[in-house]
Amino acid sequence: MSVNHYENFPVGSLAMPRHLRKPTHAIYAFARTADDIADEGDIAPEQRIAELNKLIHELDLIQQNKQPETPLMQHLLNEAIAPHQIPLQPFYDLLDAFAQDVVKKRYENFGELVDYARRSANPVGRLMLHLYGVHDERSLGQSDGICTALQLINFWQDVAVDWQKNRVYIPQEDLRKFGVTEQQIADGKADFAFQRLMAYECERAFKMLHAGSPLGRTLKGRVGFELRMIVLGGQTILQKLDGVKYDVFNQRPVLGWKDWLRIIKGAF
Repeated sequence: MSVNHYENFPVGSLAMPRHLRKPTHAIYAFARTADDIADEGDIAPEQRIAELNKLIHELDLIQQNKQPETPLMQHLLNEAIAPHQIPLQPFYDLLDAFAQDVVKKRYENFGELVDYARRSANPVGRLMLHLYGVHDERSLGQSDGICTALQLINFWQDVAVDWQKNRVYIPQEDLRKFGVTEQQIADGKADFAFQRLMAYECERAFKMLHAGSPLGRTLKGRVGFELRMIVLGGQTILQKLDGVKYDVFNQRPVLGWKDWLRIIKGAF
């Protein structure tokens, strides 16, 4: 699908069964739109919250078996929610996380960050498993691990980008533990202390990604292949971060075509 944002991980790729591409794109359009409301442009925080509340109102209408008012939400209802009987809580969770992004700029500890990922990332994995008819607790837990890890990886490669938005996702207690100040982030100083900090955070993400990765073999067919690609994509970004000694200020890692060839080969 055509999007205006760089994505390291596949979204509704050709590996996905054709009948699931439209609902996947409808879900993605919802999430991307809500994320943009929280993140893009120069509108005031109060306006961002108001716009997100409009989407919550639309979800409320769907929950009341009423027709939503906007084309975006009508598309989500008609292409995804209604035909696949998707529960609404994951959509509410996403909006709650995006609203938090508007007002919360710092995280004291890793637990706070994981709680954010529980609402900002995990719902996407659970929605996809629902489309594939997977509902067992083990698979849901593994999916949560993968999605949280991918959210963390996104944070670690975007430290410099997030700083420009006055956001620091690295837990404050970890900054203190490794002797890294926010001024170092502002200055783009990837010294030894910062490298140790980032290696520590990336190791956490790798362990979570690894713990969830068996789901890629449990799920059969295209969905398993798609998930294995996603996991390998995350692992590749972590390797690239290590390769540039975590200097995300000058060398933000991205996946090139050679990386994708290796990822596709490794996913078989």
